[in-house]
Amino acid sequence: MRTEHLRTGLVAVAIAVAVAALAACGGNGDGGTAGDGLAGRQADVAERGAGVMPFDLEATTHRFEPTDDGLVQTVVADDPSDATNVALVREHLAAEAERFAAGDYADPAVIHGDGMPGLAELEAGADRIEVAYVETAAGGRITYTTGDAALVDALHDWAEAQVMDHGAHAEAGDAGG
Repeated sequence: MRTEHLRTGLVAVAIAVAVAALAACGGNGDGGTAGDGLAGRQADVAERGAGVMPFDLEATTHRFEPTDDGLVQTVVADDPSDATNVALVREHLAAEAERFAAGDYADPAVIHGDGMPGLAELEAGADRIEVAYVETAAGGRITYTTGDAALVDALHDWAEAQVMDHGAHAEAGDAGG
């Protein structure tokens, strides 16, 4: 039940952040260009992401599901028979899980910026977060678990920022995949 509340809150916050970002950046909602409003930020993030994530962002989907004790992050190939992207997603997520467990969140900082919500807290509290990777049928999943309520909040903030920044390539919700 709390997860449903968190999911609803995640969507509401994402909408509020989008409106605030558009207003702050002077975006007019017309799609923009790089550096112009929310659409520009998402284009910039996709461009930086291509230098970090080896899989095709246009052919994959990131899912972020907040849980009572952390977060489930799943990345899947949109076409489960796309063996190339499935393999690249798995390779990337397995390596990222190892880095995250060690407190190394450099890749998300490169993609989303050093000021990404939740990032500093996750780096500082890495020793209090259990990070586990598993393969899924069409990609992979990282589960973040902690008993520290402040770190749970940081994980949720981090997920909200990713959903916002990745736009059509990400969604909040179901951890299945």
